Amino acid sequence: MGLVQAARLFALKSLWRATGLQAAGRALVRALSSPDEGVRTIAGMFLVQAGERAEPLVEEALRRRENLPMVLVIAGDIGASRLEPQLRRFTADPDPEVAKAARDGLRILAAQQTSVPQQNG
Repeated sequence: MGLVQAARLFALKSLWRATGLQAAGRALVRALSSPDEGVRTIAGMFLVQAGERAEPLVEEALRRRENLPMVLVIAGDIGASRLEPQLRRFTADPDPEVAKAARDGLRILAAQQTSVPQQNG
């Protein structure tokens, strides 16, 4: 991944975070389809770090079938329990990669819902 690509992703994240500009968030979702693995990884990490703020973008990507395998796992990573019915539907997708990603997303979501916060002390 080049320096320019990385700088672009960081700028998009900053713009989205500071202003809530959905176009910047959508650009991160589109970056999930980059041929560069580093770009895909960073874009995915930024979406997961955004947590609940990324949920509308993830939902939109699911409706569009955009970057499905990564978006399905990200839905689980961000704890998007509201999207669970959509993830369940994708488990029967004819594309085995999509169906597996949907199952993975559901497993991650279930683990987050059942995990008990650990207390220090």
